[in-house]
Amino acid sequence: MGWESLPPQPVTVTIDDKMAIPAAIGVQMTLELLDSRFWAIAKQPNDTDCSRVDGACPLDCESMVINCYIVDSNGFILITKEKKDVGKFLGELEGAVMTQLLRMGMFKRISLYDYQAMCKNPNHHANSARPLLSPFYGLASALKWFLSKFLLFLLEFNVCGLWHSDHLAEAKSVFHSSHKHKKVELMQPCDTEYPSFIHDPSIKETNSYIQCARCQKMFVLQQITNSNLLMVVIQSDCDCSRKYSPITLEPKEVKYILPQADGPGAQRHYTNQFLNPWTHNASVKCDRMRSQKIRRRPDSCHAFHPEENAKDCGGASELSLSVALFLASLATSTLVLR
Repeated sequence: MGWESLPPQPVTVTIDDKMAIPAAIGVQMTLELLDSRFWAIAKQPNDTDCSRVDGACPLDCESMVINCYIVDSNGFILITKEKKDVGKFLGELEGAVMTQLLRMGMFKRISLYDYQAMCKNPNHHANSARPLLSPFYGLASALKWFLSKFLLFLLEFNVCGLWHSDHLAEAKSVFHSSHKHKKVELMQPCDTEYPSFIHDPSIKETNSYIQCARCQKMFVLQQITNSNLLMVVIQSDCDCSRKYSPITLEPKEVKYILPQADGPGAQRHYTNQFLNPWTHNASVKCDRMRSQKIRRRPDSCHAFHPEENAKDCGGASELSLSVALFLASLATSTLVLR
């Protein structure tokens, strides 16, 4: 069950021209309740009189020609007809509309960084093939296989079974050559960059259309009063997927590129043609190296303190033979055997 919290409203107290905020008031409700309330409000009665309405009769959000969305200020869907789309980013479903909203300034794109991400190793290939190398690799592989089989044979061989075969149970070996190993992709620590989108609160509403291949896709966006929610109504019978690709939030690895030179007097050249590494990646790399300083050990070892009593260290008794207990056990065993 999901919960949705509307932005709280502050309670202010002013005394002698000094204002303080002692509390805040907000509303928290389940996402199911918010969903049911929205569809009840957005539904048009069947006997709606449109004779006095200029233009077309108001459409119902349950109509097949439009899609109604309730999104937050970051573009994530809270309410839609398709329940499986709740929680997704609007740009993944409506790439054309999100592109137009970015052009109009309704949303702004910012970049966020994850400095504790894990990325795939580009040099690691999870396959059984190997390049053509020296023939000694084949001999080494055969020798390794023979040694492994020989060691497994020694581990599985039961010497006691040669004399006491009647009192031993036969067990299956836990090692089997037919066991298939799962292919595990090798990961390595890295830095990633991923986009995020923020609504400009100064723009309360907007509407426009998008020229696609054979149709025009119309949409209307309006901010819901006293909340960080937006209502988006989009024409659904116009497909713009061929012209506009979806906008995803997939992270991308940040590769720090430093300038390279072939010699002391050679000119620097770069491997990335789309940005200047010296002004961007090199400076970022230096900042990362300054912020991630390697931990150093102290200059001297502090293994003793004058106020420490060495007799208090460790309270465990040593292992020693008890003569009385040994004699008592010996006497008891002698009586039992008689």
